[in-house]
Amino acid sequence: MLFRSPLLVRPIPAEEWATSWRAEFPILRVGRIVVRPPWREHLAEPEDAVVTIDPGQAFGTGLHPTTRLALIGIERWGAAGRLGEFPLDGPGVLDVGTGSGILLLAAIALGASHGTGVDIDPVAVVAARQNALQNRAAAEFIEANQKLAGEFDVVIANILANPLKLLAPVLARATRAGGRIVLSGVLDHQAGEVTDCYAAWFDMEVPIHEDGWALLSGRRR
Repeated sequence: MLFRSPLLVRPIPAEEWATSWRAEFPILRVGRIVVRPPWREHLAEPEDAVVTIDPGQAFGTGLHPTTRLALIGIERWGAAGRLGEFPLDGPGVLDVGTGSGILLLAAIALGASHGTGVDIDPVAVVAARQNALQNRAAAEFIEANQKLAGEFDVVIANILANPLKLLAPVLARATRAGGRIVLSGVLDHQAGEVTDCYAAWFDMEVPIHEDGWALLSGRRR
């Protein structure tokens, strides 16, 4: 049996669907790190490291477990003040697969002097540059086909397990002796095999787990 009812038609202004989702977009806290969209105000505590991220087309708002895990790794290390121990004229932090730039910008907010973010997606590079300007951060964002020079104090990569395994020699060469590596985008059952790929160069630490994902970190020998 068919039910018939009057068809209700009403115009919806373009700005209604384009902006209404913003009301539900939260402020995220991970330890000292506070990630906020530009339209939300945050009354910062003295120890807060506030990062303003416009959630556009680039991945990385802090809401996905892999991004949160990477932020946890950066925050735990930065909370001890060790992100500020590197020389101002050194290469700083390298963020591979930077997306919105959230991880690099969080590291700088915690005390790193500067850094470089790399992504294969030119749209992400543009978005990350805009976020860096909004945060007044000393961050450079480039496409992956551009050459990187030197070794970095900290290397961060939030991508997937297979690319992380393939990139292990490259990321190891990019990390200076005594420097740190932070790896996310790894499922729990993949943690062992990814760790094995990096153990030739790094003293790897016990993984941190959340929602089926693992965070790996270590120090370059």
